[in-house]
Amino acid sequence: MKILHTSDWHLGRTLHGVDLHADQERFHDWLVALVAERGVDAVVVPGDVYDRAVPPTESVRLLGRTLARLAEVSTVILTPGNHDSAVRLGFGAELMRAGVHILADTPGLDHPVTLADEHGEVLFFGLPYLEPDIVRHTLAADGAEPLERSHEAVTRAALDRVRARLADHPGARSVVLAHTFITGGQGSDSERDLRIGGVDSVPGRVLGGVDYLALGHLHGCQDLSSIVGAPAWYSGSPLAFSFSEKDQRKAVLLVELGERGTVHVERIATPVPRPLTELRGTLEQILAQAAVHGDDYVRAIVTDRARPAHLQETLRAAYGHLLLTEYQPEGREAAPLTPVVRQGADPLEVMDDFLAYVTGCDVEPAEHAVFDEAYRDVRARRQDAAGTVGSAGAGTTRAPRRKAAS
Repeated sequence: MKILHTSDWHLGRTLHGVDLHADQERFHDWLVALVAERGVDAVVVPGDVYDRAVPPTESVRLLGRTLARLAEVSTVILTPGNHDSAVRLGFGAELMRAGVHILADTPGLDHPVTLADEHGEVLFFGLPYLEPDIVRHTLAADGAEPLERSHEAVTRAALDRVRARLADHPGARSVVLAHTFITGGQGSDSERDLRIGGVDSVPGRVLGGVDYLALGHLHGCQDLSSIVGAPAWYSGSPLAFSFSEKDQRKAVLLVELGERGTVHVERIATPVPRPLTELRGTLEQILAQAAVHGDDYVRAIVTDRARPAHLQETLRAAYGHLLLTEYQPEGREAAPLTPVVRQGADPLEVMDDFLAYVTGCDVEPAEHAVFDEAYRDVRARRQDAAGTVGSAGAGTTRAPRRKAAS
């Protein structure tokens, strides 16, 4: 049986303010074509289909179109993650067309979707994201006290239910979709913290004893089979959602499930619409790389000793998809403390000190002259306003001061 494992689509996500909807559409078109071309029997998506509980309308429509297209050539099984709303994603699940299964019901997590091939039954179990504070009551045995408030406790209870159901199907193979953080997995900056009671991960052995564990939550594709003690993979997200993911090779996983104990996993690289690139150096050094990285999503870390004038505008002219600019000067001594403003200090001295602190350079006479002119203008306006108020109080009126023509 061929199973396509993909997760963490995060429909509706932006990247530093850039709308990724068009990139997500391209991925979905590619995915549908791949499923048809490779004759995939089941597509499994363990969580974070949407980026938030109430997704944008266009994301809802994209998911609807994709599920309809996939259902024409395969069976689709989804579970909600920590970004999704299980209630909203699972609404109307029983009304879904044939071939689409949304497993969002925690009490019913031991009721599998069953498919079959020449080697017999394959049971697909879906574990929605298990929020300990919510499900530790639901997953407790009848009449028992609520489970311990931890990810490990609720996940262990969920897998105990799955294994009990598997005992009723001797010889059947099992696939479990689980959205969780396995201890030892490599995370990134763009995954939401799951920490409960100071612990955000689950020991891998808790999820062992199945034929294939399809994991969601971590955005990097990685094999955790040695940690779990059974074939276990994170497919990762199909797109990068932060610069911490810039070196990850995004992929989906084609899992071939043979007779019991035979599992083969193939990584298939997803299309990269626009790579993420981090450039570090002086402004001159960064601009020199525009011929190679001019079309990338760019994070520029500028290290000039003095902050270059018109930095943002200069970078944007060379990099049309600049997302982040950081100024981290090198080659100058870092001030041990932020300068302290003395009570009664000359305001012009304070402005000069601040400019020197920010730029790391002595203030030029022309720069000081700009401060002096601005300060004199502000003082004149305040004095003029005070005079107007005083005259008005004496029963006279005064025409407002006209702004000098520039």
